[in-house]
Amino acid sequence: MDINKDYSNIKWQENGKLKLLIIVGTRPEIIRLAAVISKCRKYFDCILAHTGQNYDYNLNGIFFHDLKLKDPDVYMNAVGDDLGETVGNIINCSYKLMNQIKPDALLILGDTNSCLSAISAKRLHIPIFHMEAGNRCKDECLPEETNRRIVDIISDVNLAYSEHARKYLHECGLPKERVYVTGSPMAEVLHNNLEQIKKSDILEKLNLKEKGYILLSAHREENIDTEKNFLSLFNAINKLAEKYDMPILYSCHPRSKKRLEESGFKLDLRVIQHEPLGFHDYNNLQMNAFAVVSDSGTLPEESSYFTSINRPFPAVCIRTSTERPEALDKGCFVLAGIDEKSLLQAVDTAVEMNKDNDLGIPVPDYVEENVSTKVVKLIQSYTGVVNKMVWRK
Repeated sequence: MDINKDYSNIKWQENGKLKLLIIVGTRPEIIRLAAVISKCRKYFDCILAHTGQNYDYNLNGIFFHDLKLKDPDVYMNAVGDDLGETVGNIINCSYKLMNQIKPDALLILGDTNSCLSAISAKRLHIPIFHMEAGNRCKDECLPEETNRRIVDIISDVNLAYSEHARKYLHECGLPKERVYVTGSPMAEVLHNNLEQIKKSDILEKLNLKEKGYILLSAHREENIDTEKNFLSLFNAINKLAEKYDMPILYSCHPRSKKRLEESGFKLDLRVIQHEPLGFHDYNNLQMNAFAVVSDSGTLPEESSYFTSINRPFPAVCIRTSTERPEALDKGCFVLAGIDEKSLLQAVDTAVEMNKDNDLGIPVPDYVEENVSTKVVKLIQSYTGVVNKMVWRK
């Protein structure tokens, strides 16, 4: 698919409201921003652009449907043959888009390559609002850590999830008056979709029994693309299947599937690969799982929320670092690592503690249900301030 460089057909509603551009590129951004996008479309003249970073119906399109979001107004198709080309395309396409439509402000979330569109906004003197700012895992091997530092520094207003994140931003020397703690947007999204999540019939469709399966999600670059980590993790997964002798439902990202096929690695027969699941189905599976084993950054937030509504599940994160220390502070999940001994011990601990009702405490910043309201008001409040104080407009 050719890169989209012509945005002459993209028009604002010209309704007198603040003109906000939101740029996304991956499934987690779409999910976390769902309530915020809906609120912004209500109160702003809003355009949603998708970089095409990993566009696939099962990775992106199904979530627009599940979350009742209108499709993006713009697809950049910015994916290149390698990382350098993709990053260059994202900056190039976003620059051309913003130069064409001239938004009053840009909203981005997280640490993916699509957030590097902030570089274009900075050069065009467009106020940048960055959600999920200040997250740090202190592991320089992770590509997301580089993106976090770049985007935090050049954003004009950083919207952090927690006081931990605010502290990291202050340590970077960023202006305290332009850093706000909004909380995580996930609780609002989960709350808005809770009835549909509960109504999902995915267990029946997959012939799974409540508490009779382990839910697995493993897709992160450091776990899949690094040979040593890949072999360590999936050997551990096979041992997990052997120990518990129950189905392990693997919600398998296309990159992970390709890696498994190319490597010739033989998964235990109890590990069932499944295409990426929709939002309602996946969260229903989490609620009813014997344990959830995942490298998703959203796991601590989901675990915290479901604990807050008395539907806790054993949450085990297959990583060696986390950018959400506030969730460890409250005991919302177990950090397992990716070797056999660590993973088996972590699952044992999480499962037994859950059985004993020895649960973590929901992170207050993870159960906020009015994050979208805060974000809209902060964007409205600070766009003019940034224009005056930073760009001297």
